[in-house]
Amino acid sequence: MDTSDLFASCRKGDVGRVRYLLEQRDVEVNVRDKWDSTPLYYACLCGHEELVLYLLANGARCEANTFDGERCLYGALSDAIRRALRDYRQVTAACRRHDYYNDFLQRLLEQGIHSDVVFVVHGKRFRVHRCILGARSAYFANMLDTKWKGKSVVVLRHPLINPVAFGALLQYLYTGHLDIGVEHVSDCERLAKQCQLWDLLSDLEAKCEKVSEFVASKPGTCVKVLTIEPPATDPRLREDMALLADCALPPELRGDLGELPFPCPDSFNSCPDICFRVAGCSFLCHKAFFCGRSDYFRALLDDHFRENEEAEASGDPPVVTLHGISPEVFTHVLYYVYSDHTELSPEAAYDVLSVADMYLLPGLKRLCGRSLAQLLDEDSVVGVWRVAKLFHLARLEDQCTEYMAKVIEKLVEREDFAEAVREEAAAVAARQETDSIPLVDDIRFHVASTVQTYSAIEEAQQRLRALEDLLVSIGLDC
Repeated sequence: MDTSDLFASCRKGDVGRVRYLLEQRDVEVNVRDKWDSTPLYYACLCGHEELVLYLLANGARCEANTFDGERCLYGALSDAIRRALRDYRQVTAACRRHDYYNDFLQRLLEQGIHSDVVFVVHGKRFRVHRCILGARSAYFANMLDTKWKGKSVVVLRHPLINPVAFGALLQYLYTGHLDIGVEHVSDCERLAKQCQLWDLLSDLEAKCEKVSEFVASKPGTCVKVLTIEPPATDPRLREDMALLADCALPPELRGDLGELPFPCPDSFNSCPDICFRVAGCSFLCHKAFFCGRSDYFRALLDDHFRENEEAEASGDPPVVTLHGISPEVFTHVLYYVYSDHTELSPEAAYDVLSVADMYLLPGLKRLCGRSLAQLLDEDSVVGVWRVAKLFHLARLEDQCTEYMAKVIEKLVEREDFAEAVREEAAAVAARQETDSIPLVDDIRFHVASTVQTYSAIEEAQQRLRALEDLLVSIGLDC
């Protein structure tokens, strides 16, 4: 619903609504619809310059000489928008970035942090991680366990292996995305066949066909870079990475989680380099993932808390004991760290939320927020709203106030709601009688946003009157 609202708002040029959806509802700025179009494309096509500038400043992708970039440029309604697109620069770390998981994987590949093998292709070095290559490709899993087993450096000298294409292949294995110059596409297709990456080969062929049709039908366009970007709903990358979490689970816990996404094959060696001991259970994990996804674990594993580490037998990964967490809750942390997802019931969300806050995992907190949103009813909404405020879950807080707006005539009769309003008023420093109360303002906003017809006006006024009556009754007329 939020996604379709974003596309509609971009076509209308409603900057305020788009800002609300991106910043409060956490909608992905580069989401695609069934026509493979992005919010930025519709903003360009409909001539909304202010909105185009806002989207570019907040992470919308529009690189020159790519299919998306040329499509936006060709479809732009005005010269001012075309100039903005040509002046586009890759977003920096200071800009809002929604896809934190993909950023992490891209950074892992570029920086090679905690890598355990180096590929040298005609002199160009690539620092990579056995666990990722093995989880994403049966070909690499087999080669790393046979021909390349035990090697820290693998030299590839075959004349048909292009280092540019090999780098693009690694980008695909790590992130599910691929950027390749059109002159190297055939080399990339050859490598995909060799490595038995049939999905990639299919995606490359489909993208080449789409780009060819676009260039043929749009005179003057020039696509020099071919980009593979799977839809946000594509589960392949996260399912492959979840295999590493499957392998990290202690045997005694595997039977309690139902059917796993993939069986953990005995022949697959994930090459763990750290062991977390939780209430007697041992989880065999990888520093690259835990250090890369959590500042807490980066500090823990970078020798700041070495007193927690136990000496193990030679060749075994070091062991770190974690306190104040159950194996069941840590399992949710495990799957989130590897795959950016975990199956989380609303009942378990409270325990996982406090741990996610302690381990500095904001994405897991957001997952908990989505789960807690399922609990919303007249009895629970105030309590869930308090949790959202406490843990700084902006989207959940907004969902709570949106729900409150719908049932405000019943909520005003509840003491827990009245107390929440009093606390909000008291929290406003040096509050004057005419100062606004954030909770009340948010509810008013959502009441007003539902008014789209004349028949809805009277209903909205009744809701607002009920809220005003409550404020008067508790001495907070504002």
